[in-house]
Amino acid sequence: MERESFEDEEVAELLNDYFIPIKVDREERPDLDNIYMTITQAITGQGGWPMNVFLTPDKKPIYAGTYFPKRSILDRVGLMDILYNINKAWKEKRDDIVENSEDIIEKLNNIQSSSNEELSKEVLEEVFNERKEDFDPKYGGFGSAPKFPMPHNLMFLIRFYKENNDEKALEIIEKTLDGMYKGGIFDHIGFGFSRYSVDGKWLVPHFEKMLYDNALLAYCYLEGYQATGKELYKEVAEKIFTYIIRDMTSNKGGFYSAEDADSEGVEGKFYVWTKDEIKDILGDEEGEVVCNYFDITDTGNFEGKNIPNLIKYDLNFLKKSPDLINRVHAYADMLFYTRENRIKPHKDDKILTSWNGLMIAAFAYGGRILNKPLFINRAKESIEFIYENLIDENGRLLARYRDGESRYKGYLEDYSFLTWGLIETYEATFDDIYLERAKKLMDDTFRLFWDDKNGGFFINGHDAEELVLRPKEIYDGAIPSGNSVAAFNMIKLSKMLEDESYKEKYNRMLKSFSSTIKNMPHAHSFFLLSYMDYIKNGKNIVIAYEKEDDLFDDIIREINSRYLPFTTVVKGRRELKDNKTTVYICENYSCNMPINNLEEFKEALK
Repeated sequence: MERESFEDEEVAELLNDYFIPIKVDREERPDLDNIYMTITQAITGQGGWPMNVFLTPDKKPIYAGTYFPKRSILDRVGLMDILYNINKAWKEKRDDIVENSEDIIEKLNNIQSSSNEELSKEVLEEVFNERKEDFDPKYGGFGSAPKFPMPHNLMFLIRFYKENNDEKALEIIEKTLDGMYKGGIFDHIGFGFSRYSVDGKWLVPHFEKMLYDNALLAYCYLEGYQATGKELYKEVAEKIFTYIIRDMTSNKGGFYSAEDADSEGVEGKFYVWTKDEIKDILGDEEGEVVCNYFDITDTGNFEGKNIPNLIKYDLNFLKKSPDLINRVHAYADMLFYTRENRIKPHKDDKILTSWNGLMIAAFAYGGRILNKPLFINRAKESIEFIYENLIDENGRLLARYRDGESRYKGYLEDYSFLTWGLIETYEATFDDIYLERAKKLMDDTFRLFWDDKNGGFFINGHDAEELVLRPKEIYDGAIPSGNSVAAFNMIKLSKMLEDESYKEKYNRMLKSFSSTIKNMPHAHSFFLLSYMDYIKNGKNIVIAYEKEDDLFDDIIREINSRYLPFTTVVKGRRELKDNKTTVYICENYSCNMPINNLEEFKEALK
């Protein structure tokens, strides 16, 4: 629409004569995006982007839609006609339009009330069954084209497999993690994942790379590695981190938001290859090896050129060919350095608190379970960047930083995503400052966003500007909702801080959203992670120690080698047994007998 209409002089003249046009960046203003998407869905029955909403001067909706061509085509009304007709109606029927817009807002405000129902664990089985039905057994993932990674769906399934030892769940997990990696949605030359695949086999991506996708996918592959022991998943996570450190990290430590899909006005141009290009770089013999490995052909698989991929392979076969893999990786490095000389896609260098929180969580988790201090340090550097640049003089978290300027009071997802990152960083370091900051942010989240009447959290704070709606989002789309991650944090902190009040608030939240979750359980998979932990009543491991001795190292190594999604770990000021590192395994705020023997600890973890 930008190219067809908003940069068109004829449209611009009509638009500026009749209206005040306002362009909103949905990443900087998720509150406005959510409000007007809700309105668009209410008016049209569907949503999506681009989103166009026509408002009265007091910001109430007149008309809404997604894509409009410049002129009417068949049954699709054109923007020029819309502009003319709305202006005409505004002049002739203004009172009717205003009354209708107020009715829309009133109805939407009435929807936001508490259901006060109970949720039962049968909902978990229901989500699993829906995922089984939707699963693509050939290429992995869910549904057909386009295919989105949706990593929190896999995080749900990994936990479901862990609890139920269901082989079908394991098949879905492995097929999907393998399929995404093999496809062109993963950048086999420079690493990192693109936004989604336009086809069903993960081959042709929408080449845009988003920070949040890569954060959640790194976390998901790490969980897959812990749950299955497959080395490939560890390697994929490490490649994602390599990409983020190299291309998406500012010199101050914050993480950039995205890289565009196109360069020189052509989508994917930076990423695709011809066979001749590769042979010119590597020579005929080596070039043929690489082309065969990455399925590079004379005819191509994307507009006459090639997206490197491994779709034709069984990854077990590749695992048995380490010499071939090492050889190809060396050649791929040469292709990468050549590619670096191409004109690169535009980098969106906004630093968003929320998305940084997700990447902090991934880096800290990866550093902990892989014993990689570099990854933990990246998490810590991003945290310090946020605390130095995105906290105002009143201690209020802010949402966006760019070119030395910080703007917008933080939204729920800024608070909840960063809290998750702080919790993960604490568990990776046992540095009290991260747990203290997580607690303060969680308490601030209650103070600023909690709905005292109905439970749950609003998207924007009590101190934010007044808008036509004040929504609460629970739907887990491309990114988990702020409410879902806040719930996840509440269950973790209730154990780590031994504070029942978090669980009490969580129970209130559960009742508030239960009806919504029951109506469409598969759309709330991240929220259900906390629910699984809540009904399981997971453990809290308290480690008491004066110094990090050999037993401490062995215990940490044992914890990090196991997939324990419902277990938290804290440093505790409890009594040492025989002056040695001592472990207490606690449930429901009461602890078992102290353990200071590694074999006893292993047995207690079973």
